[in-house]
Amino acid sequence: MAQIGFVGLGRMGGNMVARIKRDSDHDVVAFDPDKGARDKAKAAGARPASSLADLVKKLDAPRTVWLMVPSGQVTRDAVDKLSELLEKGDTIIDGGNSRWTDDKARAAALKPLGIEYMDVGTSGGVWGLDVGYCMMVGGPPRSVKRVAPILDVLAPAATPEHGPGWGHFGPVGAGHYVKMVHNGIEYGLMQAYAEGFSLFDAAEYELDNGKIAHLWMQGSVVRSWLCELAAKAFDEEGNELAQIAPYVEDSGEGRWTVEDAIDKRIPTPVITASLFERFSSRGQNAFAAKVNAALRNQFGGHAITKAKQ
Repeated sequence: MAQIGFVGLGRMGGNMVARIKRDSDHDVVAFDPDKGARDKAKAAGARPASSLADLVKKLDAPRTVWLMVPSGQVTRDAVDKLSELLEKGDTIIDGGNSRWTDDKARAAALKPLGIEYMDVGTSGGVWGLDVGYCMMVGGPPRSVKRVAPILDVLAPAATPEHGPGWGHFGPVGAGHYVKMVHNGIEYGLMQAYAEGFSLFDAAEYELDNGKIAHLWMQGSVVRSWLCELAAKAFDEEGNELAQIAPYVEDSGEGRWTVEDAIDKRIPTPVITASLFERFSSRGQNAFAAKVNAALRNQFGGHAITKAKQ
């Protein structure tokens, strides 16, 4: 039996705790500032902690604490606080979507304290509870070996064709780097599907988008989990997706992928274009469209559509 502390019990973290307790006898100590989230983890079989200090107190040395909190300042604050509570030989795991360069900086800051650091890029979303999480791991081999029983439970079952559902890719930062590129590819795949269905929406035929997406899952070369989710979305929201606003957020990994590609001079036109399309969805190209319209009017006398007051 392994033991782990979990910090952050939102949609991902809460489901990960539930999967560990449902499918194993591993001991989980769980903390979240929200009492409702802690109560839900307790109902799943975890031992709730009232604070980070309480969580550390309830773990046996050498301790392993897994963070599933938003990247950026929230993660920095959690790591800083844990660095004051943990001891030499303990390990902090960042399972969120931090930038790999931040991982390296945190590991360097923790090294003088004897606290080890791992990064685990986690893919699977809200479906991971049932199908498992694909996990991309970076960090020292000793820490990875100690947490491997937890990773085995969280990941999909190993298959002869593809092996286990998690992989160790190198030192600190390697896991989140692989996950960053994974998300960049995800941007491109999503954009391709979005553009295809946009053509269907404008076609002269009365096409059923849900029917098309379901059909493509039957042996088509473009079948994928994203295609399956598109079919589900059309089934639930209707062929026109009328209740969904044309606004697409980005969580950062696509930007980091493009920035890294620029630094390395690696062409990534599909990923870059898909990122810019997300910006366009927020109206951030509206003024550019106005300039285009004005220029067409100036050089060709083309009509301008007046803005509604």
